[in-house]
Amino acid sequence: MSVTICVYRCDCTTTMPEDLPFNINIKEPRWDQSTFEGRARHFFMVTDPRNILLGPKVLDEAKTIIVNYRNGVRQPGLTEDQLWKAKYIYDSAFHPDTGEKMVLIGRMSAQVPMNMTITGCMLTFYRTTPAVVFWQWINQSFNAIVNYTNRSGDAPITNSQLATAYVSATTGAVVTALGLKSLTQRLPSLIGRFVPFAAVAAANCINIPLMRQRELKFGIPITDENGNRLGESTKAAQQAIAQVVVSRIGMAAPAMAIPPVIMNILEKRAFLKRYPWMNAPLQVGLVGFCLVFATPLCCALFPQKSSMKVSSLEPEVRDHILTKSPGTEIVYFNKGL
Repeated sequence: MSVTICVYRCDCTTTMPEDLPFNINIKEPRWDQSTFEGRARHFFMVTDPRNILLGPKVLDEAKTIIVNYRNGVRQPGLTEDQLWKAKYIYDSAFHPDTGEKMVLIGRMSAQVPMNMTITGCMLTFYRTTPAVVFWQWINQSFNAIVNYTNRSGDAPITNSQLATAYVSATTGAVVTALGLKSLTQRLPSLIGRFVPFAAVAAANCINIPLMRQRELKFGIPITDENGNRLGESTKAAQQAIAQVVVSRIGMAAPAMAIPPVIMNILEKRAFLKRYPWMNAPLQVGLVGFCLVFATPLCCALFPQKSSMKVSSLEPEVRDHILTKSPGTEIVYFNKGL
């Protein structure tokens, strides 16, 4: 009996992943920031509420990957998608100018869960003066933390400046809310529901400039297109803060304008009359749904890396730049969030 042995030749060569190139610009967002779509996709990643669930170990690992890559050190087996994921985890938790880990509730990824709770309660408990004062105070305390955490530049702000800004913004919001509440007492109930939004809009115009007053006084860092620092500009700070105010008011508008209309209709139905305790959860849920979309879309109204013509800067700053870098026509700066 003969035995036939068949030998199959198997090409078992393993394809090793290629080393990640060093020409990926992780200093910039992954998507084109000159378009609204690109900015929106970027901010949907930055404001993703799931990022606040990431522990210190994950954040530190992401920081290590990004810092090493910027310094020319590749992590073995790292893919481009993993690099970008690490970048967005890093960006969600660390300040772009100082590199410091930001306070948890001050991060943009905390905007949706924090604002949906606070705003939902402001819209629910707006009928009594104590409730208006309490929730406006809570809201402005939260806003003060967010505005400080997401400031532009790397210069410190003193405790006295923080205290002045906080007290001024909170007082402004409460006074506005109470004033509008007294004016709308004789108007239809639907109008009264919009008092919190008017107060928030007014407070943003006070809170953000005050919390970033140092930038208005001393300027924010401006760079050329390659990131080389050219100095500080108060004109750039004014533009940056104005853009942030518009974005924040836009961010609050859908969440504070749409739910009141819906709730005004629902409160006339039998369901909420039978289960009045459902009022607050429904408000919070509606606000949360609006904020999931409004937060990233309104952050995307203006590029994070904003720009300004050199000719629009202060004369002394303009002259300094033209002397130091004669060919520079546009300067860039982080507008904050």
